[in-house]
Amino acid sequence: METHHGGQWNKAFLPLLLLLSVFSTVGSSSSAIRFRLAPLARGAAERQVPMQAGAPFKIALFADLHFGEDAWTDWGPRQDLNSIRVMSTVLHNENPDFVIYLGDVITANNIMIANASLYWDQATAPARNRGIPWASVFGNHDDAAFEWPLKWFSAPGIPPIHCPQNTTSYSGEEECSFKGTGRLNLMTNEIKHNGSFSSYGPRNLWPSVSNYVLQVSSPNDPQTPVAFLYFLDSGGGSYPEVISSGQVEWFRQKAEEVNPDSRVPEIIFWHIPSTAYKVVAPKFGIPKPCVGSINKETVAAQEVETGMMDLLVNRTSVKAIFVGHNHGLDWCCPYEKLWLCYARHTGYGGYGDWPRGARILEITQTPFSLQSWIRMEDGNVHSEVVLS
Repeated sequence: METHHGGQWNKAFLPLLLLLSVFSTVGSSSSAIRFRLAPLARGAAERQVPMQAGAPFKIALFADLHFGEDAWTDWGPRQDLNSIRVMSTVLHNENPDFVIYLGDVITANNIMIANASLYWDQATAPARNRGIPWASVFGNHDDAAFEWPLKWFSAPGIPPIHCPQNTTSYSGEEECSFKGTGRLNLMTNEIKHNGSFSSYGPRNLWPSVSNYVLQVSSPNDPQTPVAFLYFLDSGGGSYPEVISSGQVEWFRQKAEEVNPDSRVPEIIFWHIPSTAYKVVAPKFGIPKPCVGSINKETVAAQEVETGMMDLLVNRTSVKAIFVGHNHGLDWCCPYEKLWLCYARHTGYGGYGDWPRGARILEITQTPFSLQSWIRMEDGNVHSEVVLS
């Protein structure tokens, strides 16, 4: 789905990466994580995120950042700096409790050596350096195979390779090459940071990796859930764009374990929209009851539906699903008894020139409510909607 922008090889590529690392810390207010992992109760979600007393729980969704795109040009590193600016502005204006990276954090098919973790760390730096915890799911570009640019086979030729020296994605056991970095290695790198709430997910679901659930806990009792946040790997890159029947069964069993009576609200996150998004997609504009501001392309859905949507619509506890992938869509539309929502294209990498921003979610405990809006890079807010 990506449109790549070209340019001449920039021999100052490595210094630019270092500059990018410096810029990623600008505006940081704290390097200390705001809260640590709470102890687990039997039957609870794998990890618990406590609400702060007297305040709603606010989440910022950063979708389709595409760090490392056209990394060998002048254009690419500039877009990464622009993406950091967007995230920093949103975090400053919203001061969220949590950040979710909603897939396509990097454009692996443009990253020419095994340093994808370097770009991943740069993408999560705005949250990490402010002490804001985060979680992520994989998109279709995060571990995509490297694509050789045809222009490399004419003057000035293949650019020189700068071998990574101290990154977790390069073991030193083989010569520096154009080999990519897989989902497991990317996750290994991310979860080394104290602020990451991401997980490898069950081994029996691999190579689908980012499948896990987090519990948003009451400020009065860490064992009392206010909401469950489910993360699913919708594939793409190294394997088909699909949520498998194995993932459906995992969700069924996990939901029965942590929320057997469907009493606690559930919110779902993955990258590539299901085919249900095609059913509700507005044809012209964004008429009510849908809410949003851009409807500039058709839904690019998963390859097949294996039963996940049937399961979700029959759970009264499921309130909304949030996806990325389509950069030119930011609407929310009702589907059965839940909402299907897009995030907002946050990164300057990837196709499309629509203004960048981020979808914000706000969870209130008593009575439970889920509200959302979009915060733009210029500070404006629009598309407010009550989802529960």
